[in-house]
Amino acid sequence: MHIKLLGTLHAERAGVPIVPSAAKPRQILALLALHSRHIVPVADLMEEVWGAGPPRSAPTTLQTYILQLRRRLRAALDGSGQLVPARPAVPPGPPQPTDKEILATRHGGYQLQLADSAVDALEFERLTRLGHAAFEGDDMHTAARLLAEALALWRGPALADVPHGNHLSIEVTRLEESRLGALERRIHADLRLGRHREVLAELCALRGRHPLHENLHALLMVAYHQDGRSSDALIAYRRLRGTLVEELGLEPSPRIDRLHQAILRGEDALAAWRGPDPAGARTGLAG
Repeated sequence: MHIKLLGTLHAERAGVPIVPSAAKPRQILALLALHSRHIVPVADLMEEVWGAGPPRSAPTTLQTYILQLRRRLRAALDGSGQLVPARPAVPPGPPQPTDKEILATRHGGYQLQLADSAVDALEFERLTRLGHAAFEGDDMHTAARLLAEALALWRGPALADVPHGNHLSIEVTRLEESRLGALERRIHADLRLGRHREVLAELCALRGRHPLHENLHALLMVAYHQDGRSSDALIAYRRLRGTLVEELGLEPSPRIDRLHQAILRGEDALAAWRGPDPAGARTGLAG
């Protein structure tokens, strides 16, 4: 079984779809998948679907939604795709998990029993952790490869076609921030591998989408400088400074200023950006 959350919601087993059409059961499935192998309390599920003031009928309605999800799981498990399937013949081989074992009732909540590799958001987090660890260990080839694999799992905004209650909103924000951090780190690894020409177009597009993100602008400055285009790097700095002053009333961080000065002096821009920064950058990862 595979569940995809990094884009539109998609869930299937052996080609049989599992995703319900109604909005509220989709929210429940998404929240359970994001916390696969962990118990999601009934209170959290009700708050996600109905907010802080659920109706009196909420517990019973929630049970109905869980039964609907199990019915879809059961149809996918027997391969029929029918929500009320005939009893299938018992196939040879080891016993398969039942719908109640995959979507289990626990004390105070429900638990979806799936491996992390079956949920793209959890696989993204695993690959991202490994990629960041490789970066910190100065293995840029491995870091760039793992982070690129993690980012390739995204098909659009997380849960693009699912309503977001309180809990899903928090999870989607967390995932999007993690995505941006992974993207920044992957580009940084690429720059350290000398791939500045390969990332220039990507960085220009990212600058437009994230005009206040200092680290992405800094990486663009580094890429320009590595490509022998110091004037473009300085223009990028002035553009960032103008946006920060106009939008936030702030000057660029000391780390950006240090990079700017290094470019003016013709020094190694990447080394200047990698230098220590006790205060940290205002946006994005410091590394």
